[in-house]
Amino acid sequence: MSQPSPDSLPKLRRPVLLAAFGGWNDAADAASAAVEHLSLTWEATQVYDIDPDDYYDYQSSRPMVHMNGGVTRRLEWPSTGISYCRVPKADRDLILVLGHEPNLRWRTFCQEIVDVALALDVEIVVTLGSLLADIPHTRPVPISGSAHTADAAKRYGLEQSKYEGPTGITGVLQDAFIQAGVPAVALWASVPHYIGHPPNPKATLALLDRLGSLLDLTVPVGVLPDQARQWEEAITEMTSEDEDMAGYVRELEDREDADAEPSDELTEVDGDTLAAEFERYLRRRGGATDA
Repeated sequence: MSQPSPDSLPKLRRPVLLAAFGGWNDAADAASAAVEHLSLTWEATQVYDIDPDDYYDYQSSRPMVHMNGGVTRRLEWPSTGISYCRVPKADRDLILVLGHEPNLRWRTFCQEIVDVALALDVEIVVTLGSLLADIPHTRPVPISGSAHTADAAKRYGLEQSKYEGPTGITGVLQDAFIQAGVPAVALWASVPHYIGHPPNPKATLALLDRLGSLLDLTVPVGVLPDQARQWEEAITEMTSEDEDMAGYVRELEDREDADAEPSDELTEVDGDTLAAEFERYLRRRGGATDA
């Protein structure tokens, strides 16, 4: 799809761009679910679809076949779309970027997004991500944030980023906007590493709550609080049925409550082994955590 012409673009009010990408940046799909929730809640309108042929390796990010009534086949290609939504009773609108982390040509990919956003007069960018961490599912979801400059960090109540190491497409996109002169910040939700498969409505809800505070917006959350409660209750029930898992969760809770520094080895039981066992346990239970 070619870049939209300026005449075809909507006139937006002080737009904020929100971006989330499935894959490395999106543990339990918590971040992409947050953007998808906003898209559905405020009935987003598509502006631009990035051509997947330029950026995806289809052997790594394979297209998906969908059946309708066991007869009709529909092929869905990995892609990234840009849409916008009008926010009721607010003085600004949203630009939403949602897709899967590309495999190829990240700088060109990000420049496409930047070009469209600049044509829409974007004022600020917020990238959303979620990561696996040694935290218990029974405690509030930690939301970490970062900004590129000390002034931006102070303005939005975030830390100035000091991270050094590998980054995903959200980090590259954030830098591309900063280089283009657009303020860009990041919000990350921490997800328990032993229950890293989607969905995680508790983490999605925490991201939306923090986003609302950051942008001074009232974000309708719908049934997410009920889904988050049911999710936590289901995970608690399943972990309590295994002595090793229950002990591991209790130790995480104790560390969280004491605000202790993480240690390399929490218990004699390896956390990664517990996570693998829990995944097998969930499959045996038939996905009982689906909300």
